Amino acid sequence: MDVAPRIQNSRLGIFLLCAGVAFFGIGEACVKTLAAEYDILQVVWARYVFHALVFLAIFSRSGIISQMKTSRPFLHIARSITLMIGTVSFFTALIYLSLPEAVAINFVAPLLVTALSIPFLGEKVGPRRWAAICVGFLGVLVIIRPGLGVMHWAAFLPLITAISYAGYQVMTRIAGRTEDTKTSLFWTSTVGVIVMSCIVPFVWKAPDATAWVIMVATGAVFGFGHYLLIRAFEVAAVSTLSPFLYTQIIWVTIISIVVFDQFPDQFSILGAAIVIGSGLYVWHRETLERNAT
Repeated sequence: MDVAPRIQNSRLGIFLLCAGVAFFGIGEACVKTLAAEYDILQVVWARYVFHALVFLAIFSRSGIISQMKTSRPFLHIARSITLMIGTVSFFTALIYLSLPEAVAINFVAPLLVTALSIPFLGEKVGPRRWAAICVGFLGVLVIIRPGLGVMHWAAFLPLITAISYAGYQVMTRIAGRTEDTKTSLFWTSTVGVIVMSCIVPFVWKAPDATAWVIMVATGAVFGFGHYLLIRAFEVAAVSTLSPFLYTQIIWVTIISIVVFDQFPDQFSILGAAIVIGSGLYVWHRETLERNAT
């Protein structure tokens, strides 16, 4: 029996997506708080474990066994390891950088996905989008300002995250041709829990009650944020939602000011605007080509 198509609701999709990236901002603030006292690998462990518990709670009705089944286990393992590297890099960056700086640099990931789509997905990228990609990297250079004596070495970590996330996105697109979204999420969470649970005993520091609460909150808000994004893309088109991913920079700026008393400087704001503008232009060109076909 065919599954009835989901009712599309663009306004609801936009609301769910904006709420989802807001939860990501809260999760990143939790990470920055924990990283002041606990090894970053322990924080990553908490993010994966409690994220997985949220995942199980939300999707348990659809059957765990059915979510495990895949014809491409090695692709899912590669996806998961790539995302894990990006997660460790980004969480480490949050120790040294403000939330807006780290997130803005990481926004180069969609541009990298566009570039990687040529060799791995066989997609065509015209000169205008290549120009936008180059301008986006210029925006990153404005933020980190190499050679001017203000760059922190940790500014390169969100770039590693962006590269990792771009590779993860490309592999996810490949997996999406044959795999269900829930299957991809299951493997991502499971591999992360297994790997980090093997590593965390070497860096473990017994958390106090407050830290346990923040650790649980870290995994929960990231898990719920991912769920909101999944729901958003179920009820609204990608072309409609993609520009609103950049609202995350607004949320993390507010959180950074309120919680950590950190406000991005003028160069970070300018660089973020360049990166976001480049990403929006690439999205615009891809939408035009999609509508033309």
